[in-house]
Amino acid sequence: MKVTVFGIGYVGLVQAAVLASVGHDVMCIDIDENKIENLKKGNIPIFEPGLTPLVQETYANGLLTFTTDAKRGVEHGTIQFIAVGTPPDEDGSADLKYVLKVAETIATHMTDHKIIINKSTVPVGTADKVSAEIASVLNSRDVQIDFNVVSNPEFLKEGAAVSDCLKPDRIVVGTDSETAKSTMRELYAPFNRNHDRMIFMDVRSAELTKYAANCMLATKISFMNEMSNLAELLGADIEAVRHGIGSDSRIGYQFIYPGCGYGGSCFPKDVQALVRTANGIDYKPALLEAVERVNTAQKQKLFNNLNKYFSGNLTDKTIAVWGLSFKPQTDDMREASSIVLMKSLWAAGAKVQAYDPEAMEECQRMFGDNESLSLAGTKESALKGADALVIFNEWSQFREPDFELI
Repeated sequence: MKVTVFGIGYVGLVQAAVLASVGHDVMCIDIDENKIENLKKGNIPIFEPGLTPLVQETYANGLLTFTTDAKRGVEHGTIQFIAVGTPPDEDGSADLKYVLKVAETIATHMTDHKIIINKSTVPVGTADKVSAEIASVLNSRDVQIDFNVVSNPEFLKEGAAVSDCLKPDRIVVGTDSETAKSTMRELYAPFNRNHDRMIFMDVRSAELTKYAANCMLATKISFMNEMSNLAELLGADIEAVRHGIGSDSRIGYQFIYPGCGYGGSCFPKDVQALVRTANGIDYKPALLEAVERVNTAQKQKLFNNLNKYFSGNLTDKTIAVWGLSFKPQTDDMREASSIVLMKSLWAAGAKVQAYDPEAMEECQRMFGDNESLSLAGTKESALKGADALVIFNEWSQFREPDFELI
């Protein structure tokens, strides 16, 4: 099948490469000329296990192509994925300007029936706005062309996105069109052989499913962090508690590890966006607001511990940091708890010596001009002269530290 993907960021690139790997003819469109040229050379802008060889292989065999030519992209595929970013607006709501711009672009160049798939994480009602945008442009062109707008949210975990895409738990499709349903079944047939993973529903339900899934996971994390704080004050062992509740099949073991707060490009943004959506229909989402408050407070916990230990005097103290990304197996530092700690330490007059297996370049890009930051070549060298060590994520090489060396 001929497929076009607009927006070659994290979601778009993974989805495009995986679709090409099973034989679909996929064209990737992005306005960033430098990114497109680098992709053609096999230089992948993100770290994701298994992605680089997949992109290089599918590009080499001609099933994956990259271009900035939007008109060519619209002409190429019957299926048009919208996978551009939806960054939080000033009030926390999702900004749809890039999504609607792609819709306008598709409508400007389309000459035959298209199935437009919203892959970006978007608020409930976005498909209606995309449909209205396309209809408006077609009307201004004085042409009548059939099209379908489908919601097909992604459920990828950073660090396991390729495997999640190749072997999805479920494939949620929001549409009332039988034509679109048939096309989507054909598109995803290679990933749907073991058992039927496709779940069809109306568009608005599909849009809400994505937010509901991420907000549920964020809720589990904040709940467990709250239990951890209680356990600390009550003299209980949160790890024993975790085993005790995780053995209940109604609860399970996933996403009940206490930590320093969730981050990344999804959970913080999606919780905030759903809160804003609820406020917009005069509903107070008390639980979601609490989830966000708990997470915000949890991100300050490690700084508060350090500050208390050093009696409020962190001036000229050197703090070693292991782990900069918001989770292991990625170089993504968006909304990472490490950022909150480092900024708080710098404000208190401390210095930071940091190491991460993959996020060093990203940290250099974000904070390279800060004289109070030193990026270490190894986790051991980050310890030299340090007054304390903070471990932020569970990269495998951090799991068995050499305490004698420390």
